[in-house]
Amino acid sequence: MFWTRILFLLVSLTAVAGQTTTPPTQQLDTLRAEGYEALYNLDYEGARRRFQKMVDLARDHPAGPQCFAASLWIQQLNESWELKSTLYSDKVYKNEKPKVDSRQVEEFRKWTRRAKQLAEARLRRNARDVEALYFLGATEGLEAAYSAAVERKFMSALRTGSSAVGHHRKVLELSPQYYDAELTIGLQNYVIGSLPLPLKMLAGTVGVRGSKKRGLKDLEHVASEGKWGRDTARVLLVDLYKREKRWDDAIATARELSVRYPRNYLFKLQLADAMALKIAAARKAKKPIVDPAEERAVFEIFESLLRDKTFAAQTQLINFRRTETARLLKSTGS
Repeated sequence: MFWTRILFLLVSLTAVAGQTTTPPTQQLDTLRAEGYEALYNLDYEGARRRFQKMVDLARDHPAGPQCFAASLWIQQLNESWELKSTLYSDKVYKNEKPKVDSRQVEEFRKWTRRAKQLAEARLRRNARDVEALYFLGATEGLEAAYSAAVERKFMSALRTGSSAVGHHRKVLELSPQYYDAELTIGLQNYVIGSLPLPLKMLAGTVGVRGSKKRGLKDLEHVASEGKWGRDTARVLLVDLYKREKRWDDAIATARELSVRYPRNYLFKLQLADAMALKIAAARKAKKPIVDPAEERAVFEIFESLLRDKTFAAQTQLINFRRTETARLLKSTGS
């Protein structure tokens, strides 16, 4: 369901703008950048090596633990067949509770707990510590995603997510140019604005309201002006653009991500999906005949992935998506 897919994306809200107050600022920033470069290229161990170095370098800073927790969660979700299959399609699969390794749960909780403790300790010393507020909100965002996607506790996720948004609003009050804090705010605006009226009313009981239009604007602002959160916003926008049937925007954004992170086959599947959905929509609307080259370009993405031996472990998934795409285009063909 859409709510789960969006909360899945919420786990990516781990990027940080601004400077740290610890002495090895440049080292932390370098490790963070390298870690996210690896993570977006699906090199989980490479990412965690760098995040562990951040932990060792600045033991009183929440950045390392929070980034480490995000890497564990993203890997867990990427390796879940159900979530991979539904992330790039509007097709609804059985809404079953995913099976989770208790050791993975324990490891994830250990790092989120540590990140929150460190952020809260800094806030006790200085309630206006912008970085601590940001990391506290980002960690709460991770916990909200976990509650929704694994435990299926949506009201709990809503409350925790609202707390994250509250902390990030405070960040912007204290530092208006800390644009990355708009990520959680924009996402919540869009999600709540997309809910059916009964669910909007339910969200309103815990003081949560939203607007799709405002949410998209917030995310687009981060995508253009954010520092560490720029690519995260783009990842979110690909899925939202598809939902809004803004095919060209989804294609352009997915293509940009797939070029920037060539080892991430998921971005390439996103691109193929957006291209196929655009073709299908044009055919359903009985617009001028689609150029056959556009359809060939979609399947060239799948073929290039299948030829790449580094994606051998993903052959089943790639073939599945290729089959689904062929079925979609055949059903809408003339």
